Amino acid sequence: MADFEVDVLIVGGGPVGLAASIECSRNGLTSLLVERHAGTSIFPKARLVSTRTMELVRAWGVAEEVERVGLPREDSLAVGVGSSLTADDFHREVAPVAQDAPHSPTYTYICAQDKFEVVLRGLAESSPGSDVRFSTTLTSLEQDESGVDGVIESASGRATVRARYAIAADGGRSTVRDRLGIGVEGPPPLGHMISIMFDADLVPLLTDRMCALYFLRSAIPCAVEAVDNQRRWIIQTGYDPAEGGSEADFTPEFCVRVVREAVGVSDLDVELVGVMPWLQQAVTATRFREGRVFLAGDSAHVSTPQGGFGMNCGIQDAHNLVWKLAAVLSGTAGEALLDTYDAERHPIGERTVGESLANAFITFQMMEGKLSMKEAIAQQAGRRSCEGLVLGFHYDSAAVVPDGTGAPAVEDPYRTYVATARPGHRAPHVPLTRGAETLSTLDLFGAGLILLTPAGSGWAQAAKEVGSRTGVAITAVEVSSDGSTAVVSPEWASVYGVGAVGAVLVRPDGHVAWRSTAAASADALSAAVDAVLARR
Repeated sequence: MADFEVDVLIVGGGPVGLAASIECSRNGLTSLLVERHAGTSIFPKARLVSTRTMELVRAWGVAEEVERVGLPREDSLAVGVGSSLTADDFHREVAPVAQDAPHSPTYTYICAQDKFEVVLRGLAESSPGSDVRFSTTLTSLEQDESGVDGVIESASGRATVRARYAIAADGGRSTVRDRLGIGVEGPPPLGHMISIMFDADLVPLLTDRMCALYFLRSAIPCAVEAVDNQRRWIIQTGYDPAEGGSEADFTPEFCVRVVREAVGVSDLDVELVGVMPWLQQAVTATRFREGRVFLAGDSAHVSTPQGGFGMNCGIQDAHNLVWKLAAVLSGTAGEALLDTYDAERHPIGERTVGESLANAFITFQMMEGKLSMKEAIAQQAGRRSCEGLVLGFHYDSAAVVPDGTGAPAVEDPYRTYVATARPGHRAPHVPLTRGAETLSTLDLFGAGLILLTPAGSGWAQAAKEVGSRTGVAITAVEVSSDGSTAVVSPEWASVYGVGAVGAVLVRPDGHVAWRSTAAASADALSAAVDAVLARR
């Protein structure tokens, strides 16, 4: 008999593990999260919270808290290049907030990981059914046909855990992935890196140069990242072991010199806060599932930091996976639904890693002097706009029923997002009103299957019939253009492509599962539900 029995064992207490815990609670599952470190990150490793992740943060009810501890958008969503922060050749470009604004009720935000994790941990620990344990190490993990057995150790002793499934969110050097014998694919390590966190009064020097990120071709090439846009900053630089370099070279004296070279002030008052070595990689696990254990986040895919994709992609992993676990555990979905996790997330992981690698190559070219400052800022600023990647990705799997339409044709699928409700895509944001309340279509998703349909189409009644037949709850929302229903939008039906009588079935992760432009049919909807949930 195990000491603990839960639905899901989560290994790793970073942003991805905490997101998995939050999603378990939202989907009615019990979970135990174990993290070997004593607390959340003390280093602001990741900082960019993508538009899609901010949408989830908003759904979790902590958007205001994240924005309070992060950096104001108007001060931070910019990138700069130069030979130093104070050099005459410095150039600055701002992210296209106004251009991207119609795509979502929120937008990309800069919130350092050390702050972001605190918010997520507080939410996870206060959510029903969750047990979050730091200073706790997983020392054994075995599985059989019906569950997973783990052994955990902490200062209070050794305990056993029995779970139906496990999620490995234990980072790029995942011990769980190694135990499962899952390899990774990708190029050799791109570089040995050093992060130098320091405290200095740079604001008076940056009155018209405030950015989230600075690429500097100084005497010691580096990137500078704003942590609080006040006194705390990080420098990222590297060393080459093939040329005799070592992390031991980064003595306090040398680190201060790196900072002063980057700022361009030889006598700058600098206080070192911390130094962290790390390996820059771009690899993807060969598979994301082994039996009842699933890889998520860096254990599944490791991106370069250029673009800020890694943490966000991992949080989307958790969002994709947990509703499927809940559907299978509740008996409303077949076990085969879980196969769609790898089918859907593996291609997205590979693409994300590849795009981060492309960003890294731009940085390498700039640092090596192969790009002029003008070329560098144009390319770096251009690649900061990535809504096509973070909002426009789509899934092709058995959990999506194609409707015969093609994906929107765009010249640059990395930068350009086109709203579409084609099955597999994220259901697009459209403003709605409900009484005196203004909301987004995105606010309707997250609790089971949602059927959106024009008022009076008959699909709401079909949803009731299918619910009675299958036992699968489907919440139907009728949208009118004239105020005849509670939810009103004059443009919704056009954006979603359903015509006057069609319907769209949206999964709990906000992706379209099925779309019809035909008249209401309980048989058609029932067949779609059975297909999406692997009930046949």
